[in-house]
Amino acid sequence: MYLTSINKNFAQETLGCGLEWGELSSIPDAIGYAGSFAGVSHGTLLVAGGANFPDGGAPWTGSVKKWYDTIYALEPRESNWKQVGKLPLALGYGVSVSWDDGLVCIGGSNEHGHYADAFIVRYKDAKISIEYLPATPEGIANLCGVLVGSTVYVAGGTANPDSKESEGVFWCLDLSKSDSERKWEILPSWPGPSRILGVAGTQGEAFYLFSGANLKDGKREYLKDAYKYTPENGWVRLKDLPSAVVAAPSTAYTHGDNLLIFGGDNGKDATIASELKEKHPGFSKDVLAYNTIADTWSVFGEVKTDIKDNAELNPNGSLWAPVTTPLVVWNEKIVLPGGEVRPATRTPRVLIASFK
Repeated sequence: MYLTSINKNFAQETLGCGLEWGELSSIPDAIGYAGSFAGVSHGTLLVAGGANFPDGGAPWTGSVKKWYDTIYALEPRESNWKQVGKLPLALGYGVSVSWDDGLVCIGGSNEHGHYADAFIVRYKDAKISIEYLPATPEGIANLCGVLVGSTVYVAGGTANPDSKESEGVFWCLDLSKSDSERKWEILPSWPGPSRILGVAGTQGEAFYLFSGANLKDGKREYLKDAYKYTPENGWVRLKDLPSAVVAAPSTAYTHGDNLLIFGGDNGKDATIASELKEKHPGFSKDVLAYNTIADTWSVFGEVKTDIKDNAELNPNGSLWAPVTTPLVVWNEKIVLPGGEVRPATRTPRVLIASFK
């Protein structure tokens, strides 16, 4: 990471096992976004789309969610983001991965419904280009996914904005194939509940699925189960997580034999969130580590937070552990761009972490 891109007003701090935290300049929106797509194209960090409540309100204040098509870029050696283009449509809450110098965007939703669109956003010579991919088998949002080699896998989600049941879909697309040969493959679902907002991870040739929330009759059940998939052996159930990590930044970060999950909603305040409203304390800041060799879990460290006394009225003045945002690796740094920091509250702040 070039030091000119680090916010000088935010001192780096080490929290647990050598994780060093810092902050990039904020995304240039006063409120921030959740559900954005994010990745790297030709060395530039991109954040695109997402949704917020533009008046800074919440559903309980009568505010209406709005989706966006804006693409922001943070170029190497630059300190500030700039607006560089637009997505083909306003969209959020899909899957994004970085591949072939592009940001791959899959599925997602807006106020009109859920979409099967898939495309690659590339940024080069200060210009945005879009390469379209085959549409997913059906419209899908609130899913998770990860790139395994050159194949992108996606899992779970909901099919419609008013869905009262989550989906158990598990699809893959080999991006290395030619345009005429690219086709989504429908794979067997994992041997457990359907879910939304799970966390995907990979190590070697394996796909991992962690946590999420099962949606049944419109109610969420916070899940702690975990699974591993390989084309040769199919699905294997793993040891349960110590706590749910619903909507944690996805994908999990591969660190040696471990997959790290940064925060997430553990459901502790879920039943009283409507009562807490602006007094909600935020989501979990634990960094969980899953050891893929030993099939064990541990608390690896913490996401850097700094909750001020005035957080209730000025949430963007505090630093929170975000959810519903991608985890991106950029210049060997872990980047958590924006996201939701308590129910209905977004942040434009961008956390980064690295290992000493």
